[in-house]
Amino acid sequence: MDQDGSLNISYDEWRDFLLLAPSADIHQLIHYWRHSTYLDIGEDMNVPDDFTTAEMQSGMWWRHLMAGGIAGAVSRTCTAPFDRLKVFLQVQPQRQSIGESLRYLFREGGVSSFWRGNGINVVKIAPESAIKFAAYEQIKRLIKGEHQSPLSIYERFCAGALAGGISQSAIYPLEVLKTRLALRKTGQYKGIVDAAIKIYTNEGLKTFYRGYIPNMLGIAPYAGIDLAVYETLKRKYLSSHPSEEQPSFWMLLACGSASCTLGQICSYPLALVRTRLQAHAVVQPSMDPSSMTMSGVFKTILQTEGVVGLYRGITPNFIKVLPAVSISYVVYEYSSRLLGVNMT
Repeated sequence: MDQDGSLNISYDEWRDFLLLAPSADIHQLIHYWRHSTYLDIGEDMNVPDDFTTAEMQSGMWWRHLMAGGIAGAVSRTCTAPFDRLKVFLQVQPQRQSIGESLRYLFREGGVSSFWRGNGINVVKIAPESAIKFAAYEQIKRLIKGEHQSPLSIYERFCAGALAGGISQSAIYPLEVLKTRLALRKTGQYKGIVDAAIKIYTNEGLKTFYRGYIPNMLGIAPYAGIDLAVYETLKRKYLSSHPSEEQPSFWMLLACGSASCTLGQICSYPLALVRTRLQAHAVVQPSMDPSSMTMSGVFKTILQTEGVVGLYRGITPNFIKVLPAVSISYVVYEYSSRLLGVNMT
């Protein structure tokens, strides 16, 4: 409502809000608020955002994407220590507590070491978002065909999962580099390019696609559960509240956090196996390469650590969800205003 950010509501702002904010129809209300659901928590399997034909023609879509990229970069940078702690716990052969791991990481590289791997995590946001968006739009057109009706939740899931698979295939070497940089010792690599050259020289090109299969398998359950839970919670809320009552910040925050968390729980074992495959040359270089397959890693974890071992490192992942979603939401809102678009 406060379009100029003055913290005062003028008559014109009040009038425009009442005239332009749809409240007579639930479908219009959902449509009005749909871009408010863009929440980045550092996971790259979520379903892309939807844009109307008018937004595509006017160029508003790229402003929303840019605002989302800025929000993702800030959010991931602020929560990077949780990501590095998660990766470190995932690859440890012996169970360690969070406190022990934090003390080790601090002794090994100081405070700055908690942001190792964050640079490439931010760099890959732009190409991944662009590829995912382009693929998503093309797949939606193929699914729609001649029909102009909105996609159902199942069709959105299929389009989102396929688009996620295409984008992840294109940028997967960056995922491997992110893991290796997060686990590097002080002075091991000079930067991203140096790390890529040394990994290629010592281990070959195929190393950049280690863990690719579990990563692809994890997209479907994450995207499907994330989308289904969010849509279900949103519909439940709207069915029990007056149509003119717009979802609050806390409601959107709760829906986004719940859907992301449940998606992580179901796909986390595959993410853990992926990380171990990416990092095996660093953590367990003496292990037989033939045993470093998806099924081999699963079997080893279940035999030595049990089912609990498949969720090692998930605690920091849970801890970061709320701050990541909150930071992403706030930064997205302010970035959208600066770029001349609303949270609609």
